[in-house]
Amino acid sequence: MKIVIIGSVAAGTSVAAKARRNTEEAEIVVYDQDKDISYSVCGIPYYIGGEVESLDTLTPRNVTWFQKRYNIDIFTEHRVVKIHPEQKKLDILNLKTGETLQDSYDELVLAMGAKPVIPKVFDLYPEATNLFQVRNIQDAARMSQFMEEKQPKKALIVGGGFIGLEIAEQLKQKEVEVTIVQRSNQIMKHLDKDMAFRVQKVLEREEIQIALNTTIEKVNFATKENQIVSVVDNHHEERETDMVILAAGVEPNTNLIEGTGIKLGHSNAISVDEHMQTNIPHISAVGDIAESYSLITGKPLYRPLGSTANKMGRIAGDTLTGGSLKHRGILGTGIVRVFDTAVAYTGLTEQEALEEGIDVEVLYNIKPDKADYLGGKELTIKALADKKSGRILGAQIIGVNGVDKRIDILATAITFKATAADLFHLDLAYAPPFATTKDPVLYTGMALDNAVHNNPLITPEAIIQRQENGEKMQIIDTRSKQQFEKSAVKGAIHIPLAELREKMNSLDPNLPTITYCNKGVTGNAAQNILQNNGFGEVYNLSGGNKNYQLYLELIND
Repeated sequence: MKIVIIGSVAAGTSVAAKARRNTEEAEIVVYDQDKDISYSVCGIPYYIGGEVESLDTLTPRNVTWFQKRYNIDIFTEHRVVKIHPEQKKLDILNLKTGETLQDSYDELVLAMGAKPVIPKVFDLYPEATNLFQVRNIQDAARMSQFMEEKQPKKALIVGGGFIGLEIAEQLKQKEVEVTIVQRSNQIMKHLDKDMAFRVQKVLEREEIQIALNTTIEKVNFATKENQIVSVVDNHHEERETDMVILAAGVEPNTNLIEGTGIKLGHSNAISVDEHMQTNIPHISAVGDIAESYSLITGKPLYRPLGSTANKMGRIAGDTLTGGSLKHRGILGTGIVRVFDTAVAYTGLTEQEALEEGIDVEVLYNIKPDKADYLGGKELTIKALADKKSGRILGAQIIGVNGVDKRIDILATAITFKATAADLFHLDLAYAPPFATTKDPVLYTGMALDNAVHNNPLITPEAIIQRQENGEKMQIIDTRSKQQFEKSAVKGAIHIPLAELREKMNSLDPNLPTITYCNKGVTGNAAQNILQNNGFGEVYNLSGGNKNYQLYLELIND
């Protein structure tokens, strides 16, 4: 059997490695139009900023090493230009010599990855020496050389996703003035807008300029220097810059399959089954070119990440050599560092849950990552649970420390269909340097379980909407007088928790009632008191006044 793989980064090399581990009999051939194999795209921003000292560390497995270890043939700088599925043949262009050759296969694996989305306005300036993408090792080397030689003072980043934020961080550490231009109304599209706003505030604190709802309409190009000197956006604002980095996202690199009959999925990535096989016999697809599906909804989901690519590659390599591995879907879990802050997410966002028609309970849990007396830093966890089943559906976390640990726990819990109650009963490690006695994950489970069954939560957005609809409510601020006078929820009355029992007779038990404190705990205690004294509809403001004031800042921004 001859297995031919097109592409040699995470997914392609994983196919080859797993197939060889399973059998010594197969002939395995890899073609790639690039010069390097198995490199870390995700590490490129950190090389630009100097955290990664040598570019070689991003390419730990060169062609010679891989060929010798796995007994496979790898042809770099060879571009497959056409697939002939009926004949099971490939047309290939040797980029070094210009020679065209043909090869055959018994099993073909497509692992061409994704290609960057390039705004059309920049297509006209391929010769610009200060226009960069962040996709391969050559991009990294070119940008690093430019930084060293030109010492740029201003940079414009087009796109506010993972790569855009990582590059912004690294350039700022090089004392470059950075502007991020984002076409939508928020950065980090995989977060809910209110959580993305928290990330935006971190960037702005570090003097990164954020231009939302903004696209580049015109490029001013200096022909003599072959450089972009400024751009004009859709608001007619001219922005001078020394360099432009395109980080507007990626799309599946499917040009090669045109005319083959290979079907694309909902996301325009290649549709595959649980064995990574396409609709065309003997052709599989893996990595950023292939479509996955959501573990929660079962619907198509495209999240191009190296971790998923490696997993898909292993499954395909196993399947092609008689194994039984199957793809089980993904949650779309991701994490990024933004200066001193980690930002992570998994599962559904609140917006996605609403679009699916799921009635969810939404919790904002603001807690320290470890004991306060050992320097605990605040985490904000936004978590969702299905009101009917109590199942955890998604989480987003922002904080300085411990974010990775908590998001991985929550991703594991969601994978195994845990309920909020299950979260509370987890036996997690505790010691003051690492966690609080009631870990933020455990508290998330406890609070969501209470909300699903007895103690409903309400979000700042829901309060404002109900007030705008003219609904009559009573809102009780249980904090100190000083805190209340500094800032409060619109329409709130001040009754400290210690005085609530003696003053509750002044309240109407038949009116919808909202209790709140600074972050949520005392508000919950007040909610219990009122419920136990016959109040019918009582909500606790999730995340308390701190979350409410931040939401006001968002909608007034």
